[in-house]
Amino acid sequence: MAYKFVDNYRERGARKQLVEVLRKRGIADEAVLKAVGKVPRHFFFDETFWNQAYRDIAFPIGDGQTISQPYTVAYQTELLHIKKGDRVLEIGTGSGYQSCILLELGAEVYTIERQRNLYERTIKVLPYMGYKPHFFLGDGSKGLPQYAPYHKIIVTAGAPFVPDLMLKQLTIGGILVIPVGDEKSQKMITVIRSGENDFDKIELDTFRFVPLVGDQAW
Repeated sequence: MAYKFVDNYRERGARKQLVEVLRKRGIADEAVLKAVGKVPRHFFFDETFWNQAYRDIAFPIGDGQTISQPYTVAYQTELLHIKKGDRVLEIGTGSGYQSCILLELGAEVYTIERQRNLYERTIKVLPYMGYKPHFFLGDGSKGLPQYAPYHKIIVTAGAPFVPDLMLKQLTIGGILVIPVGDEKSQKMITVIRSGENDFDKIELDTFRFVPLVGDQAW
């Protein structure tokens, strides 16, 4: 499959401007900002909408899903405190943009998507861009236990609760970042596995995500 992909001075300049917007909004991790400045977000859009790619907004990508707002991607990524070589599980591949940010930070990414159309798109587009996470199709609400444990888990859809199955897939010291609430708004939750059966939970800001669907979700 052939893709038309142009990343010239105009797009690179727009990414620099986006990085400054995120910095002013409070994103302080320079590694995260650098990753945002490198990933060509416009390639996740139909060419007709390239002028929307570097606005700090979410945007529809089909199948009732969206590419997350850049601030939201940077916010969640910053909470993960990614170190090079971290095994990271991403629940909800979506467009694949979040996966690329994690890969730019040096993570080994396992990403699972339940929507077949999105899955089939990302397994073609991301490798074409030079990004190669481990792709899976299935119910991400149960995590991906066959490849556990993970240093970090990120959930990119709104959950009604924190699934116990995900918590058990963290290493000791591992971090889960997940939005939890109803279908209209969620609180960003960080859970740190501090012991075999000990978990420390921190509730943060309010966001709005598409619902997490599955056996351990909506």
